[in-house]
Amino acid sequence: MSEHLDKGNLYDRLNQAIQQTRELVVSMEGLQKMMTQVLEENAALSIENDHLRRLLESQSQKDAGGLTASQKKLQKIYEEGFHICHEYYGKRRDDECLFCQSALNPRKKGK
Repeated sequence: MSEHLDKGNLYDRLNQAIQQTRELVVSMEGLQKMMTQVLEENAALSIENDHLRRLLESQSQKDAGGLTASQKKLQKIYEEGFHICHEYYGKRRDDECLFCQSALNPRKKGK
């Protein structure tokens, strides 16, 4: 090293570099926290997205008559002569049942 190098200036520059390094570490820790939050939010949104996708798929499984698979099963049981209503579920029916029919054709909300 050169004899002309000011030792005080060298010490000041070293302290400045240490301070800048500390500030950089603090900044990087802040970025790490933000990254963790973003990843957690992304995971939550992915789960919600999957749930909504399954919900849409179940809604689109309706046939041309507008019935889901479970509604088709209930309709088949009803057509075989059994009640599907809450009141008489599983009992043989002799005639049409308004309760069963309302279970087969529920009113759509908002109409």
